[in-house]
Amino acid sequence: MAGTPHGQAFASNRPVVMARKGMVSSGHPLASQAGITMLQRGGNAVDAALAVATAISVVEPLMSGIGGDGFIMVYTKADDKLQVVNATGAAPYAATLEKYQASGIPMKGILSVSVPSLLKGWTEVHARYGTLSLSEVMQPALDLAANGFPVSHLLAKNIASDPLICEFPTSAAVYARAGRPIRAGEILYQENLAKTYEKILRQGDGVFYEGEVGHAIVKFFEEQGGLLSMKDLADHHVRWQEPISTSYRGHRVYEAPPNSSGHVLLQALNLAEQFDLRSLGANSLEAIHMMVEAKRMAFADREAYMADPEWVEVPIPGLLSKEYAAERAKGIDVERAAAQVAAGDPWRYQDGAKPNGTARVSAAKEDTTCFAVVDQWGNAVSMLQSIQSAFGSSVIAGDTGVLLNNRMTYWHLDPNHIDVLEPGKRVRHTMNPVMAFREGADGKRELALVCGTPGADTQVQTNFQVVTHVLDFGMTVAEAVEAPRWRHVQDGTESTVPHAATDELRMEGRFPADVTDALKKRGHPVTLLQDWEAAGSEVMIQVDPDTGVLSGAADPRRDGYAIGW
Repeated sequence: MAGTPHGQAFASNRPVVMARKGMVSSGHPLASQAGITMLQRGGNAVDAALAVATAISVVEPLMSGIGGDGFIMVYTKADDKLQVVNATGAAPYAATLEKYQASGIPMKGILSVSVPSLLKGWTEVHARYGTLSLSEVMQPALDLAANGFPVSHLLAKNIASDPLICEFPTSAAVYARAGRPIRAGEILYQENLAKTYEKILRQGDGVFYEGEVGHAIVKFFEEQGGLLSMKDLADHHVRWQEPISTSYRGHRVYEAPPNSSGHVLLQALNLAEQFDLRSLGANSLEAIHMMVEAKRMAFADREAYMADPEWVEVPIPGLLSKEYAAERAKGIDVERAAAQVAAGDPWRYQDGAKPNGTARVSAAKEDTTCFAVVDQWGNAVSMLQSIQSAFGSSVIAGDTGVLLNNRMTYWHLDPNHIDVLEPGKRVRHTMNPVMAFREGADGKRELALVCGTPGADTQVQTNFQVVTHVLDFGMTVAEAVEAPRWRHVQDGTESTVPHAATDELRMEGRFPADVTDALKKRGHPVTLLQDWEAAGSEVMIQVDPDTGVLSGAADPRRDGYAIGW
């Protein structure tokens, strides 16, 4: 922690934000301020989270918006209830395997777009849990869209690095000025998006999925040679799901179930539990080696078993079994990185027969944002929303102001792959909201951590690191999000097409040279990054069980800020 102004036992350049009545941590200060405003008006965690969700779609447009999708984890303390709202969209009905096999899935443009789904998640969670009106909750977003906001240096850099966002006519009208990318400090206006928001407030989400806005989007698709239809929009619905969980170091850690990759974090924690991580030392050679090997095993399992649970049976009980973790941990060589990692057999660790083949049919660059909210009553939200890669498809749908996702780029085109593209099927997602609880004296759970991060396949890896930083090593939330990070790239398990990649262990330059050198000697293909270059933008809120004090932090690698009340 030497030389850092706010470090306690570990380095920290930013202070822990502490408060008593509420905390919001998000990827942009204006979005965090929108959420805090709702809490100060008497709104609850859901009201605040939706204010953040709608505002951040305006001020961090490269990451999320109603042209994309998301997951919302909601905890209500009064009834000790935890639920996940799965607002992920399917492949369009016209998106057949044959349509894409000849030329592949494009990274950008109209053929990279899946069914937009986020808006339905917003409106359903508001209808069930919101206390302020939707118009009040969305007012900050409306103001930021219609009246503009200053472009940050990070946003300007991302706009300049995306040629299509500055060239496609409807997109360039927003993100370019006189033929060049908008610059830091200039005002970004999104009047058409503001008009769409106003229509949603007047007419409900039906205007998007069945009405005027939806018809305008589909007409745009028809003009551009896209695949989305009104039936795709009308048939979309969200799923209310029970979270999945595992115990870890006296806590119970909860995640979103499939089609989220949340089980990967829980599997990695189960494997880490087989070792005395604390004695190995934070970010030590031994700890990093073990955690990378655990990550590789969990990702190999994801590749073999996880897809849309309405299309395949995913062996979650087996994957999360402590006995399965103990058996898998025997395959970790503490002195050497494995040359290859194969999937295990979780079916042996759960009731029910293993399906024939790979599945049992039961039914026909940074990309995401994350934010966390805790209110004065102890309710909490962890939410991720995304348009896939930066600026999604880079295409705004006509005059709707809706920037469309490029989620189709997560599909596999191998007909034998468990996550193969099929019309109407939801793709496997990397988004994974996280909450951790202690067991209270009265038998009820006591909220301990709310966290999450964007970053595609980086997400579960970053969450793995920061959760263990806090629960194993006692880091403050600021220390945990600022600690140097690694990201392992594993050939054949990457979510984005073409899925193949060169195996790499990407490590920020702040790791000591003796650690990175020793990892190389153990067989890890280390690639050194700049000091703060690792992907991800972690947000964290910690709750003190004795005082109720909320401690918040947001990742300095982006524009994130935590604000308390």
